[in-house]
Amino acid sequence: MNKRSTHVPQDPKPTVIVTGASSGVGLYATKSLVDRGWHVVMACRDLEKARAASATLGIPHSSVSFGLIDLGSQASVRDFVDRFKAEGLPLHALVCNAAVYLPRLQQPGRSPEGFEISVATNHLGHFLLSHLLLPSLVPLNGQAPRLITLGTVTANSEEFGGKVPIPAPADLGDLQGLEAGFRAPVAMIDGKAFKAGKAYKDSKLCNMVMNREFHRRYHASTGVVFNTLYPGCVAETALFRHAPKLFQQIFPWFQKNITKGYVSQPLAGERVAQVVVDGAFAQSGVHWSWGNRQREGAQPFAQALSPKANDLTRASRLWDLSLAMVGTTAAAGSA
Repeated sequence: MNKRSTHVPQDPKPTVIVTGASSGVGLYATKSLVDRGWHVVMACRDLEKARAASATLGIPHSSVSFGLIDLGSQASVRDFVDRFKAEGLPLHALVCNAAVYLPRLQQPGRSPEGFEISVATNHLGHFLLSHLLLPSLVPLNGQAPRLITLGTVTANSEEFGGKVPIPAPADLGDLQGLEAGFRAPVAMIDGKAFKAGKAYKDSKLCNMVMNREFHRRYHASTGVVFNTLYPGCVAETALFRHAPKLFQQIFPWFQKNITKGYVSQPLAGERVAQVVVDGAFAQSGVHWSWGNRQREGAQPFAQALSPKANDLTRASRLWDLSLAMVGTTAAAGSA
């Protein structure tokens, strides 16, 4: 498989990288951003799937390029960044969207570096990618560049979805697992017994905590806008492909008819594009949400995160431990 981007745009369109753009929210965010006149680098594990998916939605070939990345492998993340920089494209926004959800695992999967795979992919991969690309982010016609990360209601205990006890709410504890090195036999950030569904929730909590930490450390010096968002419950995406079949059938119905939290993939993609592009989302350090119950004409608002997510001491330690795990010390050239 060709590891290089298959198309380099010749026009001066603004450029955004979207991870996990071959399906689900990432794919529809790509469509919405292209419709707004942006060039999207679709950063994916499967480039053929990304090409086919973009063609299915009628996305013009001239408006996208394709970059191979496996966020579970730090070598792959570094290779992607090297290839992107070699293309010489300006970068105006980065959307950290990709995620793996492996709720049926009885034993932890491991990344090439030996870390539990959900945290390695969803948190550490994006953490490294954000550090490596932060110096490349540049303003667009006077508008600040943006680094946007997808969060989830299930990782925020300030919301009802974050209190669901199955398999357990997101909880990083005192980072005991990371302090112990996070390699076998350790598989959970809090150092407790492995729970696959909780590992996913924990990784997404890390995403939201670290985006806030990027804001605190780098917004003033770089001007980059760092935000997270929850676009609503997107219950019919490939994220749930490893969930039990019965869950895949019932979950969308439940969200549509009981919780009223259901959001379609096109609408979720549109909301991501809004947070990337629109002036109304220019404030940095915000977790944007459209709420747990979807109503026509619903307006976005700044959703509070849990006290644990706002614990600055824990966030600073998570930052330092994560830096050590990805083998870097700072966002080079951005401090």
